[in-house]
Amino acid sequence: MSWFGYGEYVSVAEKRKKAEKQMEKLRKKNKDLAPVIIEGRKIATTWWGSAWCKNLESYADFSNRIGRGRSYVRNGFVVDLQIDEGIVIAKVMGSSLYTAKIKIDILSKANKDSITKAVGRKIDSVADLVEGKFPKDFEELFLTQKKGLFPSPMEIHMDCSCPDWATMCKHVAAVLYGVGARLDEDPLLFFKLRGVDVSTFIKASIEEKLSHMMKNAGRASERVLEGADLSELFGV
Repeated sequence: MSWFGYGEYVSVAEKRKKAEKQMEKLRKKNKDLAPVIIEGRKIATTWWGSAWCKNLESYADFSNRIGRGRSYVRNGFVVDLQIDEGIVIAKVMGSSLYTAKIKIDILSKANKDSITKAVGRKIDSVADLVEGKFPKDFEELFLTQKKGLFPSPMEIHMDCSCPDWATMCKHVAAVLYGVGARLDEDPLLFFKLRGVDVSTFIKASIEEKLSHMMKNAGRASERVLEGADLSELFGV
């Protein structure tokens, strides 16, 4: 029986079976299939994954809708999720298999430059950055609405092939949570999504460290640095 054009009701158990069958079918055609698999109670556990989810939940624009996606992503209904620069494309199992496309504005040059400048020499390596090992005040810097690294609601543009008229249907909400889970696996995907070359932060850090070292140690340090491997010295 269908309700208001939404299709027949399908139980969670049935959706799980359908999701598993769809993954098997899609995997035969696409070896790069990347389903979102949640292990444990939390959708995300690392700094970047958790910060992504908390950021989404903090916006009033999303408050009445975002929670609809939690059970979907936890139940394994996001059977494929691909992240590229400025876009997330996913397949989500509902009463049918739907395609969700979420376009996210890449970080503006002004924001990128101001954040890079603020970072200064306080981040030592890419590893520290992706592991969330940076000064506490950077969290506020990264999360500040309209000026930070994380997108605001106005920078997120959603579309789904399902019949739900809402801008954020449960399938899109599941994909947004799925992004948080995926950032647990590979935090660098966040920078790819926002069109940011993560090495710019490290480069700024290296340049400031070199300048500081030159001023303190003079030409003796310069001779040492000439033969040094900067990638080893700064963990790039």
